[in-house]
Amino acid sequence: MVSHLAQNETTGIDTQGIIGFFLSKIAPILLAILGLIFIARANRGEVSRVLTSSTIAILGIAFIAGAVVLVAFGGGLVDVLFTTED
Repeated sequence: MVSHLAQNETTGIDTQGIIGFFLSKIAPILLAILGLIFIARANRGEVSRVLTSSTIAILGIAFIAGAVVLVAFGGGLVDVLFTTED
């Protein structure tokens, strides 16, 4: 039992699997719900609120995408910027 626990501690968390699951399953559902809310508001004549909410949602998605890119390529970027050549 102890050796089984020791093996699990060294394997770590599969963050790529978690991110992949979120991007493939959860994000499309959330975007569909957001789209339905925007369509319902537009049908009631609240076009200015829809445009404001859409802009905020697009900016939020851009920030999330930027964070994912930074997590994915941040280590390589730091290595390129801060390596010293002897």
